[in-house]
Amino acid sequence: MNTIRSRAVTMLIAALLLAGCAGFGPATVRPGHTESAVLAVSGHPTARHAMPDGGTRLEYATGPYGRTTWMIDVDAAGRVSAARQVLQEGFLMGLQGRLPGMPRAELLRTIGSPGERRGGGRQRGEVWSWRYATNDCLWFQVSVGDDGRARDGTFGIDPRCDAPSDARD
Repeated sequence: MNTIRSRAVTMLIAALLLAGCAGFGPATVRPGHTESAVLAVSGHPTARHAMPDGGTRLEYATGPYGRTTWMIDVDAAGRVSAARQVLQEGFLMGLQGRLPGMPRAELLRTIGSPGERRGGGRQRGEVWSWRYATNDCLWFQVSVGDDGRARDGTFGIDPRCDAPSDARD
């Protein structure tokens, strides 16, 4: 009897380890899943955002140095209606034209918590920056005015990548 139990425990542990390698988390969430299933698979979100339709957007950000942020939309009935990784160049490029005048809360609801915030210099306000997967070592930056609205967004070189390539420099 102990041998059977021991084998069952070993098989359960192996299955759990394989499941961990399969990458359970926000990337495995699909429309129709319940919010409780999302929380069971992905854990607590890094932020929750109220949606205009009465639903909730769950944010799973990996910042400040992570390059992914998953946004999972849960409708008012508690079911997932959409799940997407928003820190992608195409999504950010499409967002650029919509940024001027966007309120801070909408910006956070759209692309999540920035990896870095710093003072805006002469323009005042702040500059928010998000890292994303790219071979060019860029990040996406948005100027946010003192009025709490986005001014513009641009791609720039991530200073963490701008190190000298030669020790003699």
